[in-house]
Amino acid sequence: MDDNITLWGIHAGRSGEAESLFLNKKVIALGWEAIGDLKAIGDNREAFKAYYASKYPDVKPTSIPASAGQLFRFVHEMKVGDLVAFPAKRSRTIHLGKITGEYKYVSSQSNGYPQQRTVEWIKEVPRTHFSQGALYEIGSALSLFTVKTYADEFLSALDSKTASKPVPAIEDQTVAEVKHDVEETTSDFILKVLAQETKGHPFADFVGNLLQTMGYRTRVSPPGVDGGIDIVAHKDELGFEPPIIKVQVKSSVGSIGDPVISQLYGKVAPTEFGLFVTLGTFTNQAVQFARAKSNLRLIDGESLVQLILEHYEQLDSKYKGLIPLRRVYIPETAGSDQE
Repeated sequence: MDDNITLWGIHAGRSGEAESLFLNKKVIALGWEAIGDLKAIGDNREAFKAYYASKYPDVKPTSIPASAGQLFRFVHEMKVGDLVAFPAKRSRTIHLGKITGEYKYVSSQSNGYPQQRTVEWIKEVPRTHFSQGALYEIGSALSLFTVKTYADEFLSALDSKTASKPVPAIEDQTVAEVKHDVEETTSDFILKVLAQETKGHPFADFVGNLLQTMGYRTRVSPPGVDGGIDIVAHKDELGFEPPIIKVQVKSSVGSIGDPVISQLYGKVAPTEFGLFVTLGTFTNQAVQFARAKSNLRLIDGESLVQLILEHYEQLDSKYKGLIPLRRVYIPETAGSDQE
């Protein structure tokens, strides 16, 4: 592909409500009807953001750059001759085409999608033709985006006169990449929510509830000076029978060093167990210190996420509301670890 030609991806609404418009009128389009004709806005991103904010005053400030940026790119970065890939939800196919017209504002018969460009649809290809990685990229959360990582797959499908043989699902190496991306996105989301919404003492309450889902009874220290012990966990009702676990938590996302771990261990009797839980990581020295102690365990952010996923259904409803997750099935590649 010519370096001056961009492959764009575009969606026709969350539920495909603009698909008929795209295909019957031979256009690609964006919504944001209230913003009006985009040609009336200055030719720079800051002007688009300011204008967008004035038209949508109730929108969260953090979402403005992405939305305004898509509109700006549609008008000023997308060029006639660029290529476009449009995943149709209803037919479960990918429509590939070439942009033939400049930006125009169509207020009537737009079905709520007045920001338009004409396009020549060249080819319709079944989703099963593409690798899982390509489908994942084309499934971007944005309405308008550039396709880069797997662009060659779409270009190959567009250029070939006869459909090439799709990659067999069992041999699709991109499945592992998609699985990793999904897991990483979920992990990032969980850690971000906890870091923002349970900062300080509330994180101790959360960890206490997580330990309860694992069969422990917990006593969470009240806010304030706790002597370095945030939670005491035990199996029996009164907390007399071993094992007694003394837990310290840190809601920060930084790295915990050996001195902090040593301080916790100094408060753990020989017959007790120490547990340190953090949203962040531990230094190598801290890890080595803990490995030398049979009654000391460290749980970093990554390990904490795994425990949360394993015991998610048993969490208190307020925490499931705080971290809304839905169970999904992710394909496993041959030879991957089965959980």
